[in-house]
Amino acid sequence: MPQADLVYRIIAIIFPVFGIVALGYLYARYRRDTDMSSGNRLNMDIFIPALIFDTLSTSDYALADYLLLTLGGAVVVLGSGLVAWPVARLMGYQWKTFVPPMMFNNSGNMGVPLIILTFGTDALPAAVLLFATENFLHFLLGQQMITQRWSVTAVFRNPMILATILGIGVAVAGISIPEFLRLPIHMLGQVSIPLLLFSLGVRMLSIDLKDWQIGTMGALICPLSGLIIGFLYLQLVPLASEQVSMLLLFSALPPAVLNFLVAERFNQEPQKVASIVLIANFASILVIPAVLWAIL
Repeated sequence: MPQADLVYRIIAIIFPVFGIVALGYLYARYRRDTDMSSGNRLNMDIFIPALIFDTLSTSDYALADYLLLTLGGAVVVLGSGLVAWPVARLMGYQWKTFVPPMMFNNSGNMGVPLIILTFGTDALPAAVLLFATENFLHFLLGQQMITQRWSVTAVFRNPMILATILGIGVAVAGISIPEFLRLPIHMLGQVSIPLLLFSLGVRMLSIDLKDWQIGTMGALICPLSGLIIGFLYLQLVPLASEQVSMLLLFSALPPAVLNFLVAERFNQEPQKVASIVLIANFASILVIPAVLWAIL
């Protein structure tokens, strides 16, 4: 592909994503009283589960085709923690502050739209399965890493996890959903991605440079640790060429905003976690185009 065409394609991929994020940021600067808490709750409880269920239950895909890719996503999440833990020890950071954001990436706000824009709508099942895998591990391990209390039942009360299980179950059982039910579920799911991006932009307004050192370190280690583990996985497990690119793009994603929400809830140095999350997401403006250039 000629370099000019490649540059245009990368711009066409990242502009819708970062454009909506920028719109959320600018709107929040103009309307300082912007409160996304209700919208975020609706997205977590209704819109994202609708997207997951709609995609996994009605898409024409074979689940087995994505098994190794999904496993790769889990390996990237868990392996990133193994890379980040000695860094936290070396730098003198509390590991409960630094390690979770390095593991649990922004596969919802950024990962799903990026994969769809890069590989087309046929890649939606792969994007959703990677997101569901990261999300499942986050709810299974993220909170428990901080509190040291384990509750598997709490994971399965999460609407997104339930939607994943139900969606896969419907697909495997070959159940056909009536159109009058499928259409409203589909419409609700379409709300989720732009709302995720807009909400991320609003959150970017709260960047605090007081803890810029740990934020900058997180912006470096998060994509680096993911790419290291992703590359090692690909040396051992054969994937189709398009899935190789998907896994590398997934591996380079910045930390999820949910890391800050969990840290804030359990008072685990939330301002430092906020700096890690927000500075790393801001740095992804440079990281993601570089990864797209490499994989395309």
